Amino acid sequence: MTRKEFILSTAAVAVAGCVDLPCGIQKEGAGMLKGISPVVSPDLLKTLAEMGHGDEIVISDAHFPAHTMNARVLRADGLGADKLLAGIIPLFELDAYATPVVMMEAVKGDTLDPEVEKAYRAALKYDGKIEQMERYAFYERAKKAYAIVLTGETRKYGNIILKKGVTPVEG
Repeated sequence: MTRKEFILSTAAVAVAGCVDLPCGIQKEGAGMLKGISPVVSPDLLKTLAEMGHGDEIVISDAHFPAHTMNARVLRADGLGADKLLAGIIPLFELDAYATPVVMMEAVKGDTLDPEVEKAYRAALKYDGKIEQMERYAFYERAKKAYAIVLTGETRKYGNIILKKGVTPVEG
């Protein structure tokens, strides 16, 4: 079985709720997987699994020009970015060798709401450095990201980039 076939079968489990996996295990349920937040859609789960170390994903606010920036856009309408971040982080290892979290800085003459960063830090359980990036530089980086998730976040400057690290293997 290829990695792509495994990823697709895993996503099918999340969608269909009952699928015979190639390994002979049958997964039953109401479209849910143990340990995976219901805010993480099957498409997002697949995307996170496809990403390699060093790849980046943008979790954007509702106003972000995602479809202009990147061909791979996932929708999470109605969800606040902090809720989605909290659902992603148990599945996603942040990069340990580079600053793994980037946020868009305020445009000159505008101000940031410190509660946005505070909420994102809490959702990620992250107290490390967050790089603040100028708006147009952030756009250029988003163009190179693996994917953009367009959320229902309405707070100003509610855009964040996560850089994936190496997922530890147990056993």
